[in-house]
Amino acid sequence: MKRLFYSEKWAPYFFVSPFVLAFLIFFLYPTASTINMSFHEVLGLNSSKFIGLDNYRRMFNEHFINALQTNTIYTILSLLILIPIPVIFAVLLNSKLVKGKTLFKSVIFIPALTSVIVAGVSFRLMFGEADTALINSFIAKLGISPQNWILNYGTGMMLMVILNTWRVAGINMIYYLAGLQSIPEELYESAEMDGANVFRKFYWITLPLLKPIIIYTLTIGIFEGYRMFGESYVFWNEGMPGDIGLTIVRLIYQQAFQRNDMGMGSAIGITLLLIVLTVNLVQLKLFGLFNKE
Repeated sequence: MKRLFYSEKWAPYFFVSPFVLAFLIFFLYPTASTINMSFHEVLGLNSSKFIGLDNYRRMFNEHFINALQTNTIYTILSLLILIPIPVIFAVLLNSKLVKGKTLFKSVIFIPALTSVIVAGVSFRLMFGEADTALINSFIAKLGISPQNWILNYGTGMMLMVILNTWRVAGINMIYYLAGLQSIPEELYESAEMDGANVFRKFYWITLPLLKPIIIYTLTIGIFEGYRMFGESYVFWNEGMPGDIGLTIVRLIYQQAFQRNDMGMGSAIGITLLLIVLTVNLVQLKLFGLFNKE
């Protein structure tokens, strides 16, 4: 064993073997099994019938289109908030103008440590349909009639985006703050000597040097947006009138586990994988990450 550990030929394979085994067992095999299952009608634990593309044909119905639309709108709205707002927070906390930086960092980051289910239950109570719910009682003082927040598509989407923003903004802020602290101060001093103001320094120095982190958060945001489940489940844990809050992962859950149609659930899952892969490859191409330079 000692000779194996110190062997230049075999030691690298030995040390990467745990990752390789984990990848094969927990990722590659389930993915291959899901692809295979998507072409079958699963009749039992050890019984299935090959049906070709029938699951994919049945998948493209009104419910799938509504779920795809919900995920797309949710992802776009989340990214429009979770990229610029955390950047602004990070710039302010990295400047010398803000006092008590540690306190503000903690306040903004702590929601990221909260479970989406626990946070969602709190949000559901605050945005309850009763007149005595926190938000309804507040808007009643402004002369606005109480709202049934989760029974309207627009307000339901707003609740999911607000919940996600409250939880994720702190994580993105930490990413951007780490990127800002790696930018040499000499660049800003040189820009000041050339007469650049705060906005010019932000546009010509800060944003270009934060580009890799912005692309990273954008990629992760697209992935998280299309795989969203918890934010939908906490507001609509049973029926969803008019497919309000129905997402692609929620549709997979309904088909595969509630209706025991594992073939259909697998087909939706593979389609979701292709959608996320395509969207991320397009945005990476647009940002020039595949250019040789």
